[in-house]
Amino acid sequence: MSCPICARPTDPKYKPFCSRRCADIDLAKWLTGSYAIPVPEEDEDEPPLPPDDDGPAH
Repeated sequence: MSCPICARPTDPKYKPFCSRRCADIDLAKWLTGSYAIPVPEEDEDEPPLPPDDDGPAH
């Protein structure tokens, strides 16, 4: 298996990365939003769904 950041062989200490540096680069990508799951944009023409009315929540 190779490091997903730089493609060098992985180090068991930092698996799946080869070094602390590559692990930190990956973490920074997550924290800055570089990695994101695409979500379809909502159509502004459609009215919002009504809230669920299951009665009081007592």
